Amino acid sequence: MRNAFAAVTIVAIVAGMVGYFLVLRGQTFAGHALSHVGFTGATGAVLIGLSPLWGLVTMTVAAGIGMGVMGERLVQRDVAIGLVLAFSLGLGLLFLHYFTTYATQATSLLFGNVLAVDAGTIWTLFALSVIAIVALAVISRPLLFVSLQPELADAKGVPPRMYSVMFLAIVALVTAECAQIVGVLLVFALMIGPAAAAQRVTRSVTTGVLLSAGTAAIAAWLGLVLAFYSDWPSSFCIVAIGSAEYLLCCAIAYNRTLAV
Repeated sequence: MRNAFAAVTIVAIVAGMVGYFLVLRGQTFAGHALSHVGFTGATGAVLIGLSPLWGLVTMTVAAGIGMGVMGERLVQRDVAIGLVLAFSLGLGLLFLHYFTTYATQATSLLFGNVLAVDAGTIWTLFALSVIAIVALAVISRPLLFVSLQPELADAKGVPPRMYSVMFLAIVALVTAECAQIVGVLLVFALMIGPAAAAQRVTRSVTTGVLLSAGTAAIAAWLGLVLAFYSDWPSSFCIVAIGSAEYLLCCAIAYNRTLAV
């Protein structure tokens, strides 16, 4: 449980911070697609005798960069993401065909198993999180500019496509981390739920990023506690509490609207 709490704290904080910009940019589909791409990378890595984590990282980062290069405008971006997702799912099906003797590992990749995280994995997650947070801090200001006013940013010499590629590479890195905690099928909820909840109750970017990270961490902690006492799957508990937080923030925003 100590390893689990350390792992979910690291991952939840970075997921909340990156997820805020992901929701702000309207690229939630990208997070969903990258999580499925990660499964392809993880199964491929296991087939050749490597760690699933490095398969996740390699495949998701490559796919994230590919999505950013293939299209920046909203319509182009959706097409690019759809193409990458379709190809990766097909490749994942091929790997899964040879993965049948590792059914337990496949289930763990799909749904996560935070209780199986060891000390070495925690340090790896910490290092990857530091890289992601530092990279996000470096590009945060121009990224916010190109996200809210892409035409003006382009006219000012701030290339939207370059920052899209860099941001999606960061998203891919964080997606690979989250998959270690809640699995590739539920990573979407951990990254998007807290960020969407934060944006419902605040308009400040700084406050929103911090609130998103805090909300994700609380969901992860309470999810582990609930899993410990109920014997339910930890991934389900984390995602369920994250969804409840979003509904609570929606109710708060609605009450504010009525008060006005």
